[in-house]
Amino acid sequence: MANENDLFDDEPAKSAKPAGRQGSEGRQPAGGGAGRGSVTRRRFLVGAGTAAAAGVAVGTGVTAGITMLGDDDDEGGAGPAAPQADGMTLGAPDGVAVTQAVVKLNVNGKDEWVSVAPNQSLAEVLRENLGLTGTKIGCDRSECSACTVIVDDVPLNSCSLLAIREGGKKIVTIEGLEQGTKLSTVQQAFLDNMGLQCGFCTPGQILQATALLKRNPKPNEAEIRREMAGNMCKCAAYPNILAAIQAAAKATTV
Repeated sequence: MANENDLFDDEPAKSAKPAGRQGSEGRQPAGGGAGRGSVTRRRFLVGAGTAAAAGVAVGTGVTAGITMLGDDDDEGGAGPAAPQADGMTLGAPDGVAVTQAVVKLNVNGKDEWVSVAPNQSLAEVLRENLGLTGTKIGCDRSECSACTVIVDDVPLNSCSLLAIREGGKKIVTIEGLEQGTKLSTVQQAFLDNMGLQCGFCTPGQILQATALLKRNPKPNEAEIRREMAGNMCKCAAYPNILAAIQAAAKATTV
């Protein structure tokens, strides 16, 4: 009967026979690990993770390629070649994990090709890969909204978005609001009404307000308070933030 632990151990237990006395029935495959045809938890999880990453790639249609690294524990050589389609890796050889994907992001009207990890957030990519440090990471768990960016006209917390899934969407950061050397209407209103103190949350506040005024150019005070409720300000500059948005709402453009 098969060992019931084979599906749960990283590698099935090796033969207990002493060295030099193994018969053909107890001989281990080259490399010392499990045979290529056996199922282990390690190989099952690697395959599932690779399939999930490939699924994201196919679903978004914007992944140009996938970089994979071999399994250090696999000494028996590479497995069968991974199937290819449209320049994307749809599977991976036995013992190989997906580690990077190349994605095209449209940021502030410009297409950017970036290499990202499957678990890398949009906020991290904007700051670390593209140098757009106006996007601030505060709580890093989607509570303070300091990292707000506009994605397809919707304000979203970029710390909770996977960059690999944002390809093909129009992303606007605080750097994208300035028109040449002129501040946007909302930016100027925040400056004129001192809608900030330390300024850390200000990019997120401005982008949230910009999206609000594009959707509702003339909001009343209750609507402004409701829409801005998720953007936290540790300095408690809320009265000035409200005044800034009300001033921007009186302008003809956002």
